Order: sequence, then C-alpha cells, then structure tokens
Amino acid sequence: MSTGRSTISHSPRRRDRVLVCPVIAKHYRFRAQPMASEQIDQQQEPGSGGPGEVFRAFLKLGLTSFGGPIAHLGYFRDELVLRRRWLSEAAYADLVALCQFLPGPASSQVGFALGYLRAGPAGALLAWAAFTLPSAALLLAFAFGAHAFGGPIGQDVIHGLKLVAVAIVAQAVWGMARTLAPDRERATIALGAVLIVVFVPTAFGQIAAIVAGVVGGTLWCRRVDRLSAGHLPVAISRRAGMLLLMLFLLLLLGLPALAALWSLPGLALFEVFYRAGALVFGGGHVVLPLLETRLVEPGWLSADAFLAGYGAAQAVPGPLFTFAAYLGALVEPGPNGILGASIALLGIFLPGMLLLMGVLPFWDGLRHYDGARAAMAGTNAAVVGILGSALYHPVCTSAVASSSDVAVALTAFVLLTAWKAPPWLAVVVTLLAAVALGFVSQPV
Repeated sequence: MSTGRSTISHSPRRRDRVLVCPVIAKHYRFRAQPMASEQIDQQQEPGSGGPGEVFRAFLKLGLTSFGGPIAHLGYFRDELVLRRRWLSEAAYADLVALCQFLPGPASSQVGFALGYLRAGPAGALLAWAAFTLPSAALLLAFAFGAHAFGGPIGQDVIHGLKLVAVAIVAQAVWGMARTLAPDRERATIALGAVLIVVFVPTAFGQIAAIVAGVVGGTLWCRRVDRLSAGHLPVAISRRAGMLLLMLFLLLLLGLPALAALWSLPGLALFEVFYRAGALVFGGGHVVLPLLETRLVEPGWLSADAFLAGYGAAQAVPGPLFTFAAYLGALVEPGPNGILGASIALLGIFLPGMLLLMGVLPFWDGLRHYDGARAAMAGTNAAVVGILGSALYHPVCTSAVASSSDVAVALTAFVLLTAWKAPPWLAVVVTLLAAVALGFVSQPV
C-alpha cells in the first residue's frame, strides 16, 4: 500500500526531479545548509504566494533598495531568494541573465518576473507598482519643489547610500560566485566576462560577455548537474509570448508614425519614452543620453532641470527609470504634472515588460536540453563576472574615495555576511557613519 510520501514523490509533476534525486542528494550533501534549503525551494509552485505577500515584499524593497540596478539585484537576492526562499539561486541567476540580455530596466524586469512567478499577473503588476511608485513619488515631489538633498548633510547621506551599494553588491558577488562559479571551468568563464567588460566598457560589452558565457558553457560545462539550471515555471503559452513580442514591435515601429500623423502631445510624449525604454541596454544610466537628446534639444526641458533631476534620482530608492516621472512632470508643452509623469512612466517601462513576458515561455523550455543547460551554466558564470566588474566600476569608483570609506563599506559588508543583518540595518549604520565622518572632516 502506497504511503502519502510515495504518492507525492511519484506524482507526474515531480517525476523528473525524483529521477535525479540520488545524484542530487550525493552532490548537495557536502554543500552549505543554505544551498540545501534553496534546492528545496526549487520545488515551490509559482502561485504558492498571494498578491498581498508580493506587494508587501516589494514595497519594502521599493523603500529601501538604494544604489542602482546592480545593487537592486543584490537586495532581491537577499530578501527573496535567501530569506523568503521564493526560488533557487540558480533560477534567480538565470532570470538575471535573461533580463541583462534584454533591453530595458534589468532590475525592474527581474522584479516583475519574480512577482509573476510568485502570484501570477496580479503579482507581477503589484511587484512593479510597489517597487516603482515610492521612488516615482519622491521624484515627482522633487519636481514640484522638494530640495531635501542640497546641503552638506544631504550630500553625506547620498555618499552613505553609495557605500551601502558597495556592501550590497559585494555580498551578491560573494554569494553568487560560490554557488554559480564553484569550479575552474566556470570561474574561468567569470574571469573572461570580467575581461570583456573591462576592455569593452559599454552595454555591448555586457552582451558580448553573456554570449561568451554561452559559448564557454557549451564547450566546458556539459557535466553540470541538471538542477544547476533553475526552473522558471511560466504559465504563458508560446502563442501568447509571440503575441506580446509582436505587440512590442508594433508599438516600436508604429508609434513614431502615429505621432507624426496626429499632433497629440500625450502621444508624442509616450513615443519618446517608449522608444528610449525599448532601445537601451545596460539600465537607467544608459537611457539618460537618449532622453536628453529627445527632451532637452527640442526645448521640452531645460538642461539645468534635467541634470537636477538626475542628481535627485541618485538619492532615492528603487529603479533609476523612475527619473521618467520627474521628466514627465516638467515637460513643456503639456501634458505635464501627474498626468505627464504617468505617461512617461508607462512609456519607459512597458517595452521591457512586453519583451520579458514574450521571451519567458521560450526561455524556460531550453532547460530540457543538455546543451542549453550547459550554456545556461556558462551564462550564470558570466553574470557573476559582470557583477564583479560592476562592483569595482561604477560602484566602488563612484563611492570609495578614502580609507574611511573602505572601513565603512567593509563594516556594512560584515554586518550583511557574518552577522546576517537585514539590509535596512546596514543602511542605517552606514548613513550614520557617513554623516559623522562628514561632520568630522569639515574644516574648523
């Protein structure tokens, strides 16, 4: 007579995993305990959480995730992979690799996909709203006259936030390197990715590093265990994915023609931000030249106002693409204000989300092939190299200016890694230290 356990273990939904259990058990017995728990997490269903849980988790992240897209990925990993155990480390790395490869805001795309995998379409929308709207609201307030970061203390606070980003990214690189580049083959791929990004310091260099990871993984990572490629259970059909990709292209090609045909300011504003979001690789900083060309040169916005908003965007949590809310609120002629900010936000985020959801159904299907799993292992290692390179530049080069900065960043890193402190505590400690150092360094 079958027991409950045997019934579960031989169910069709989990049969593929049971077939490799003896190998996996032997392989993971010598791993650290967090990896064992993450292996179990890989069996969770995407709808095991509710929309409310997703909203609360991402609202916390939207209020505390400082430091730009690379740091956001570290926050996501700490909160959702390690603490809440929504998915495995390998699945998270695969999702990051996909979003790095696609144009658009990588951290927001990762958050959108995590919300979808956890609680379906409602979870995806709530994840995006909770992560995006806090920083959008702050930048909208700044557009209406809030100048909270103009004095010396404000500058010290901004500097402290940059040091927090150093610790967060260092923690992410350290943890992902141990799990995704544990052998000499994948460590070599990670090193190759670093070299490519260093010598080709553009968005195309990041894409080239990922492509090199695919090639290296295909050649060297054939013996990687089956579960090293994370499972992304997506309830979107391939037909629906193709429709989303067609909608992306239709808007990209059709909006300029419609904006030229109909003199509607709102449509023209939406086209500017949609095109910027659709054509940029590398995150928020890369989109700035495109927006400056389309907004400042035609006279929709002054250069001083543009640069002031960019400075304010560095001091708020959440995605840098919310800079669009500030710009949309100030453009002339209208629509501006809250309506303009809403149009700009929708325009800049929509293309990346359409691309992501269109590609996801095809992305996860590739994991059934040995060659695809090997390529994914190489891609994951390349992502580690890209993050490692970003840890130095721009994270460290823009934040660490003295030995005291090194001490503060190391303190935050030890709090996160050795003491397992929550990220918000590292933020508070680092901000207090940065303000105190700024006060001490002032001339008498």
